[in-house]
Amino acid sequence: MGESKLAPPGAHLRQEKRSIELTAVEHHAPIVGSASSPLTWAGEDDTRAFAEQLAAQPALADAFIALHGNLGAGKTTLVRHLLRALGVQGRVKSPTYAVAEPYELPGQTAWHFDFYRFDDPREWEDAGFRDIFAGPGLKIAEWPENAAGLLPLPDLDIHIALLDADRRAVTLQANTARGAELLA
Repeated sequence: MGESKLAPPGAHLRQEKRSIELTAVEHHAPIVGSASSPLTWAGEDDTRAFAEQLAAQPALADAFIALHGNLGAGKTTLVRHLLRALGVQGRVKSPTYAVAEPYELPGQTAWHFDFYRFDDPREWEDAGFRDIFAGPGLKIAEWPENAAGLLPLPDLDIHIALLDADRRAVTLQANTARGAELLA
């Protein structure tokens, strides 16, 4: 048997303007309020590799991450890989109908929000979301634009765009010092 010619996960993470191989978290410029050139995730292994790198960042414990992208872009897939990398066992499902799903992690809680069907600001108050976002723990929100004006400023915005069936263009933007630390 010969040596495998398969690249390891994350090997295809690339900046579009330069054709050097890089990993998103290790090489993104940690400048608050700036966005990098889009990264390309060539498949789910790249999504998993990025999630594992992000999960290794201590600043993630109390971060708020906003995920943007069309249906099917891979937002929930990213969350699933991130939560798995943080130690979640069992099923990780999309909270499209429930709006929020809590996950107990070793030493912390993570909240996965999906505001796709969100249309009543009273629901925000009634559900106690203000308290959740003001408290400790990781908060990840899909479709944050549907709760605009109610959400705090995300530490990190992740924009995912479909290029084709397998590839995604991903833009990362740090909005706070914590967000910059996540990308450092």
